[in-house]
Formats: sequence, structure tokens, C-alpha cells
Amino acid sequence: MLRHSLLLAILLLSVSVTNAQDKPGRWSKEKAAAWHKEQPWLVGCNFIPSTAINQLEMWQAETFDTKTIDRELGWAHDLGFTSVRVFLHNLPWKQDAKGFARRINTFLDIADKHKIGVMFVLLDSCWHPEPKLGKQAEPKPHLHNSGWVQSPGVAVLKDAEKWKEMEGYVKGVLTRYKTDRRILCWDLWNEPDNNNGSSYGARDIKDKEKHIMPLLKQVFTWAREVNDSQPLTSAPWRGDWSADDKLGPMNRFLFDNSDVITFHRYENLAATKKSVESLKRFGRPILCTEYMARPAGSTFQTILPYFKEQYVGAYCWGFVAGKTQTIYPWDSWQKKYKAEPKLWFHDILRANGKPYDESEVKLIKKLTRTALGAR
Repeated sequence: MLRHSLLLAILLLSVSVTNAQDKPGRWSKEKAAAWHKEQPWLVGCNFIPSTAINQLEMWQAETFDTKTIDRELGWAHDLGFTSVRVFLHNLPWKQDAKGFARRINTFLDIADKHKIGVMFVLLDSCWHPEPKLGKQAEPKPHLHNSGWVQSPGVAVLKDAEKWKEMEGYVKGVLTRYKTDRRILCWDLWNEPDNNNGSSYGARDIKDKEKHIMPLLKQVFTWAREVNDSQPLTSAPWRGDWSADDKLGPMNRFLFDNSDVITFHRYENLAATKKSVESLKRFGRPILCTEYMARPAGSTFQTILPYFKEQYVGAYCWGFVAGKTQTIYPWDSWQKKYKAEPKLWFHDILRANGKPYDESEVKLIKKLTRTALGAR
């Protein structure tokens, strides 16, 4: 009887583990590893042209700035970057899907010309909760990301009836580009539970994780139904990831459903190493899709050599200083700045292409010299 009970328990545990790892449509670890092997070291930045304050200004027809995009992606190639992470938005798709698709294709052509692969982000929970089409506001002086907008906005998040339009957007974009070799990966939702407490918290949705979780699950389901050729992911950005029993519901869902593991870490080398070592247990490629905040100890000098050594993908926040004003720190929402900070928070180059710190650029070029690989 004891032997029978033990065998049954082992069988149930095996089924439970299999179910936790093999979500419908999710890539196997072997497929994810094969994809990763085909890529160069994925090193780059979160990219938005310096002339755009947010995703809408980047992608709307009136302000889609191919000249600046071409120039700045050329600079990215000169640094040895092999990939960029780029935020899309649902509103231009809702307004004019065909026009938006043409602009996406133009962007991909420019990136490909510079031998840069693209990771697109479909949805985003960060910053202004009430996005609107049309002319975007001018930057508020010395304020970090004063105009960045969420996708979808809070009005959609609060109304499940409006989620149907998100299905059209997610499936529409993924279906159109499901076999496009220029796209490396789909990041379905950026920091889905970010409640913007230090900026727009009072205007954002309350109990955000609980409200967003059902829609996040729908987004993954819709994406799986497309069955595209690129991996799907979404990154946790907070919480303890060191053991399964410490994971909250959202982080557990993200780790259980992503084809490749992505994460954000704006802390020093010790904290970054701890994150990477914790994530290795999932047995999948690891990409850090946001890092580099100089005052927090997350610098190119300390973090990038470690990422290369571990073959971890590395996407710093920011590239060319511009209308997003991310040279200023997050605390510019609480404290007034009157001039450019001596120590930049994010970004690498000035608007004229000159480095903020020449030694950083030399290091990046040294580390990326052998990174071009497959592309």
C-alpha cells in the first residue's frame, strides 16, 4: 500500500511538473535553445528616435521620422549593436492598420540595412495612463519620460468589453509579421503590473496586477493562436525570483509562458548576477531587456562584460538623448532639476551623435566586436 501510494505521488508530481512547463503552444527548451544558437549575442538598446517623446510620436504618420531613425540606427550599428527593443502602440493600429503596418515595414527595412534585428513590444503598463492620438505634448523641462504613454490606456483596462479590440491588434500585428526574419522576438507586455506609483499612480488603475492578469492571459492565448516563427516573452521587473515558492502569481505566469526568459534589472552587479543565477533554473535563453542606470550602479563597465561572459542578451534603456529626457533620473518626478545632470541616468549619445562618455563607447565597441555573428 505504501509503495502504491508512493508511485501515485511520483506520477502526480510528474504530471504537475509537465503541465507547468509545457503550456499549449509554448516552445520546448530545445527549440528555444536552437533559436538562441542561431543569433549573435543580442546586445543593443531600447530604441526610440531622439525626435519622439513617446510611441505615438514615433509611429504616427505625421511624425514618423525616417531620417532620424536611419541616422541613429546607423550609430547603433557603429557601436556593434545587433538588436533593438522597440515599443509599438495599439492606437495607430486602431486608427489605420494598413498605414501603421507600412511604417513598421519601413522601420524594419532601415534596421535590416544596418544589420540590426528587432524585438517589438506590443503593450506597456508604464507612465501616462491616458494615451491620445494626434499631436503629442512637448517635453516638460528636465522630467524623465514626461510624455511616455501606456498601451492600452486605463479606459481599456477597466472595461473588458474593450478588450476585444486588443485581440485584433495583437493578432493583426503578429499575423502580418509571423515569418519575418527581421523580427527576433515578440515582447507581449512591458511590466504589466507597474502601477506608476511615483508618477501617475493616482490616475492609474487600482490593484493593477489583479485587473491586468486576465487580459495578460488572453494576450498570450491570442499570440499562441497565431503560431508565429519568433519566440514570445514578457519580463518580470520586481519580486524575488530565487525560488518557485517565492514567485507571485504574475511572475509565475510570465516564467511559465515565455519561450525565452526576459527580465529587467537596474541595480549593481551583485544584484544582476543574483537575478541571472536564479533564472538559469528555467533552462531557457536569458535576455535582460532593460538595464543601465548609472547612479544605481548599473553601468556598462560593471554589467556588460558579465552579460557577454554569460551570453545573456543585453538591452540598455535609452540610446540618443532627446525628447524622452531619460538622461534625468526617475526622481525628477519628485525633485526639480534645473539643468542637465552631471551623471546621466540613461542614454549613450548626444543628439549630434557624440558620446556622453567616450570610455563607455570604447568599452561597448570592444565587447561587441565579435557579436555580429549570424546577422
